Parts: sequence; structure tokens; C-alpha cells
Amino acid sequence: MENKGKKFLINNIVPIVILVMIVMAAPISGLSGGYLVQEMISRLSRNSFLVLSLIIPVVAGMGLNFGIVLGAMAGQLGLIFITDWRIVGMEGIVLAVLISLPIAVLLGILGGYILNKAKGREMITSIIMGFFINGVYQLVVLYGMGNIIPMTNKKIILSRGYGIRNAIDLKNIRQVLDQSMVVKVGEFTVPLFTISIIAALCFFIVWFRKTKLGQDMRAIGQDMEIAKSAGIAVEKTRILSIVISTVLASVGQIIFLQNIGTMNTYNSHEQIGMFSIAAILIGGATAAKASIPNALGGIILFHLMFVISPRAGKELVGSAQIGEFFRVFVSYGIIALTLVLHQWRREQENKAERKKMMDMQLSGGEN
Repeated sequence: MENKGKKFLINNIVPIVILVMIVMAAPISGLSGGYLVQEMISRLSRNSFLVLSLIIPVVAGMGLNFGIVLGAMAGQLGLIFITDWRIVGMEGIVLAVLISLPIAVLLGILGGYILNKAKGREMITSIIMGFFINGVYQLVVLYGMGNIIPMTNKKIILSRGYGIRNAIDLKNIRQVLDQSMVVKVGEFTVPLFTISIIAALCFFIVWFRKTKLGQDMRAIGQDMEIAKSAGIAVEKTRILSIVISTVLASVGQIIFLQNIGTMNTYNSHEQIGMFSIAAILIGGATAAKASIPNALGGIILFHLMFVISPRAGKELVGSAQIGEFFRVFVSYGIIALTLVLHQWRREQENKAERKKMMDMQLSGGEN
């Protein structure tokens, strides 16, 4: 019983720590329960698609895909084009998705190929890959658009005649999804259409994990060598997992930005990978195991902390900036803590396995 309690504590140490911090900070912040519930509904509809896109690469044993920024960049390119062409409303959203999909697939194939060359170091490789592709993205957007790629909307072009402005107003598609179908539950406004899209993705993930491809990914995630000896095309399957994740991230970034209503052309995608991974880790996921409850629970905990901590910091020390420092510190700290705990748990499991094998060998020798 004691061991079970200890195991539960170790497995859930991150969400427990964050929950304790939220419980302590919430009364200090002075924010009402109704305000926090409405904020969580809005943030769940805004961020869930991006965070859920991380699950499939984890199933395939590729760790947490920091490379979802590639998908985010593809989504932003779609949004730039529909803004230039002045396509409004739901048509604009659909067209942005259609433009971003082939770009996301190409980037996903490139990312999967590179990660296959860096087996065992996928997470750090995907971070560096994100930096590299970000440089290419900036070159295309800052120099190519309006210079090589025709652009007609002067409102988004820099005064020199080429390059996209630092900020783009997405008023033509602002909250189109969120306001398509809205229901009132008591005092709360629920964007039912956006939540339906997220629910559809959850059903897709559940269904996908039961398919032949999903089972192959799970087998690869458990043991790559055994999966290869069983006839599974390991490298091709790993590439497919990254392609799916990148495509989902491109759609997730469009959902995210239509909710915000503005796009920072050169920065909106940069923190997406880090914050999405922090959210899923706070939900109790590890680099080897992630689920839908981890993603959705993590978003709630992470964003509760995001909303509460600046106000609590302001009430405690009279400066909201302290709260901002605090939540940035916690975001990166949680990622580091979880990765350390994950490695520690793996070492403990390996040690227990070695002890078990030695005991078996000793008992065999005595016989």
C-alpha cells in the first residue's frame, strides 16, 4: 500500500506540485471562480488542438515534438496568403488550412527524415531543426514575399515594397470558428463549434491508436529493434508520425490565431512548441507516454497558473511583472524537472530489471 502511494506520488509529482501552487495562489490573486472558469473555456478551445498534436510522436517513441513550430509556420503562411487575397470568414479559414497542409506535409517529411538520422536525440534535434526552419521562414516572408512571391495587399507589405509587416490584423477571420456556434451554459459562453473540432481530434487519436498504423507506432515506441524484426517499416512509420503531428500543428496554429485575432509574423510560432510541451508535461505526460487527459488536464493547470500568477504576484509584492517572471520560470522549470524525473524513472526501472535478472540467474545457479 505504501509502495502504491509512493509510486502514485512519483508518477504524478508534476501535476501535484502545480496544483498545490495554484491552490495557494488563487485566494491571493482575488480572481473570482466564474472568471477563471470562463478563461479556462476560452483557453481550452484556443490551445487544445496544438497540444493534442504532440501525442502521436510520443506513441511512436520519438519523444516530445518540439518541431511543431514547423507546422505553426505552415499555418501562418496560409493566413498570410488569405489576408493578402482578402478572403474572409469561414472560407478564409478553410483556404488557409488547404494552403498550409501541403507545406506542413513537406516540412513533416523533412523533419521526420532528419529525426531518423538522429535516433535517441529526437527532442534536442527537433529544437535545432525548428531554429533552422525559422530562418528559412523569415527569409521567405521578409525578402521573398512581394519580391519573388507576388503580394497585392499594401496593408501587410512593408513600405519598401516587399516583406510582410511585423503584425497582421486577422480581422477578416477573427473568432470565426469560435462564434460560429455559441451556447450559454449559465453565465458561461461556450464556443461549441471549436470544441466540437477538438472533440473530433480526440476521437481521431483514439481511433488512430487502434489502427494497424497506430499499433505499429506503439510497437516502435516500445522497442524499435523488435518492431523492425517483426517486419514493421520503422523509419517510414516514424516519418508518418511526424508528418501527422506537423499537419495537426498547422491547423492548431490557425485555430489559435483566429481566436487571438492578430498575428505577429515573425514571433507567433516561436513559443508554441515550448508552451505546448510545458502544458502536456504539467498534465502528467512524459517523453515516453502521453494521453488525451494529460493534454487537456495540462492545459487547464498550465493556464490557471498563467492567469493566476501575475495577479498573485501583483497582490503580494505590488508588481505584476514578478508574476510574469514567475510563470516563465515555471514553464521552463517544469520541462526541465519532468525530463529529469523521466530519466530518473528510466534508470530506476533499468536498475530493478537488472536486479531481477541477477536474482533469476543466482537462483538458477543454486539449482
